[in-house]
Amino acid sequence: MIMFNYIASFFLIVLGFYTIVTKTNLVKTVIGLSIADYGVNLLIISIGFNPGGTAPIFTWGELNPASFFVDPIPQALTLTSIVIGACVTAMSLSLVMKLREQYGTIDTREIRRLRG
Repeated sequence: MIMFNYIASFFLIVLGFYTIVTKTNLVKTVIGLSIADYGVNLLIISIGFNPGGTAPIFTWGELNPASFFVDPIPQALTLTSIVIGACVTAMSLSLVMKLREQYGTIDTREIRRLRG
């Protein structure tokens, strides 16, 4: 099951980078950036997963050498990454709106041609 998560995360990252590189529509480029971000989040969560682990909440009486906990740091990093990804997407879309207002198009080929 965990191998499926790795495959899916690498597929999402590659699909996102492919979309960023090949598409000329700026909205599709922003969507590709978000897809790559989701793939990275899935990869971080998959790396931090321990089958059979429990939450690292314990008292001194419950702690013994056989205790097996899940590392909470990848979960915290992923939560932070989700917030940063949402902010980057919002900022990117606002820049796309300003480019549409300024140049009248969101096609990167047309914006490059209007240099002046």
